Parts: sequence; C-alpha cells; structure tokens
Amino acid sequence: MQNITKEKANAYSPLTLAFLGDGYYELLVRHKITLSHNMSAGKLHLAAVEKVRASYQASAAERIAELLSQEEKDIFRRGRNAVGIVPRSSSPAEYRKATALEAVFGWWMLIGETERAEEIFEVIYNYENEKN
Repeated sequence: MQNITKEKANAYSPLTLAFLGDGYYELLVRHKITLSHNMSAGKLHLAAVEKVRASYQASAAERIAELLSQEEKDIFRRGRNAVGIVPRSSSPAEYRKATALEAVFGWWMLIGETERAEEIFEVIYNYENEKN
C-alpha cells in the first residue's frame, strides 16, 4: 500500500480521514474477532458490529486520548470537530468522539503508521476483555 507524508495527510479533511479510518478500524476488529472465535459468519458479524458502533468507539476514544502524541491529538480534535450527519443510533457526542477515533486511525493508515494503530487498538481491545 502506498503511504503519504504527514504533511499531505494533514491536508485531508477530517471526514475523509474518518472514512478511511472506519474501514481500517473495522478490519482490525474483524481480524481480532476471527482469531479468537471460530463461529458462523453471522455471529462474527454481530460481534464485530458490537465493537465498531459509535458508542463503543466513543468509549474507546476516551480511554486512549491520553496515550496520543500532540500531533495525534490534533488529528483527533479535527475529527471530533468535523460536522457530519449523526445516525439515529448514536448521540451527537458519541458520534463526534467516534469520528475523532476513526480520523486518527485513517491518518495512521495513510502515513504508514500501522504499528502505532495496532498498538492503540490493542489497548482498546484488551481493556474491554479485561473488563468482562
């Protein structure tokens, strides 16, 4: 996959970063669920939906906010402040936090910082597993 410089990635709109980050984050969720559960595709889908919905991502965003560098926090803030259409299934506050999280994941993917994305994703995923 082709990567771009941070300067070029910073020029992308936060909603474009979130668009990419949404897909990347969901791929990480699907990969993790597939590795830990051998079940029907329908059950895998339901498990994935649980972890990619806005309320889950909003909670995850709160947990990892302090782990971000200043540069990552700037992308997070831009994503949080972006104006988008809020789905009925979430509150505006949840949706803004989820968009912020997705924007950072999209930014990491564009600049090739997949190790950093996976490191933060592990924090998110392990927190939920330790809680249950």
